[in-house]
Amino acid sequence: MLKEINWKFVMKTAAWLCSLVGVVVLMSFISVNKQATKCTEIKILIPGADNFVEREEVDAMLKLHHGQLVGRNLKDINLNELEDKIRANPYIEEAKIYADMNGEIHIEISQRKPILRVINAGQQDFYIDSKGFKMPVSTNFTANVLVANGSIREPFNGRLDTLSTKMGRDLFKTASFIKADTLWTAQIEQMYVNDRLDIELVPRVGNQRIVLGNADSLEVKMYNLLTFYKKAMPKVGWDTYKTINIKYTNQIVCERTKPDSILVYGYMEALPVPVSSAGDIYKKVDTFARDANKHDLEN
Repeated sequence: MLKEINWKFVMKTAAWLCSLVGVVVLMSFISVNKQATKCTEIKILIPGADNFVEREEVDAMLKLHHGQLVGRNLKDINLNELEDKIRANPYIEEAKIYADMNGEIHIEISQRKPILRVINAGQQDFYIDSKGFKMPVSTNFTANVLVANGSIREPFNGRLDTLSTKMGRDLFKTASFIKADTLWTAQIEQMYVNDRLDIELVPRVGNQRIVLGNADSLEVKMYNLLTFYKKAMPKVGWDTYKTINIKYTNQIVCERTKPDSILVYGYMEALPVPVSSAGDIYKKVDTFARDANKHDLEN
């Protein structure tokens, strides 16, 4: 007895075969058409208003390496090679190039996004981008980003390169953290590496130095600083302290502008130095700050 024909399966298979034949015919048509199509125009798209690279530079770069493209057959233009040449520019992160049926070559460029400008101990000047690559500064455009200087031993060879020192990686991690938070982006304007190789943050509000140390436990340190800003600073004023040291995760040590007192904000049993203060107001602030910190961290 013959099995009943599965017409649904037959129709689905036929549809797939027709689609496949159509794709093959279309690709053949495109291939034949491309053989005869000439390049009519180069369209360059660089999104964003802040440009390290201008369209004219990309066009000049293409002409330098490949000559005049407009008027040539598309089959004679190696688009992959064009992409490689454009990607070699240190300011360009990605480039996509394709040609359409009208003979237009489209070039879409993504620029690198610097998050930190570094002036190292040798006075070399360079950017670190959002992916952690070192890139040269540009005569075309100056990025509005954090600046880091001081005892920074991260070298720069003048070309696109990876970070080679822990300090370079710590600066990149800290700059990334600051950029990701609108509050810290507005408050922190500079980083400085002192002779003890501690990273110091320079705020826009207040004259104190914020001693971060390194980028270890960065989230905890910055949370402690934020709590201190909210709980303690309104009581004593923004210019009371010369330094705010947050390099230890379980405490904040503040040195007053006048060198006769230190306020320690953290757990008393974990303090490596004794608490000293001048006047009842600083004793009250010290107690308030410690209690507020302990409550916030426990909850």
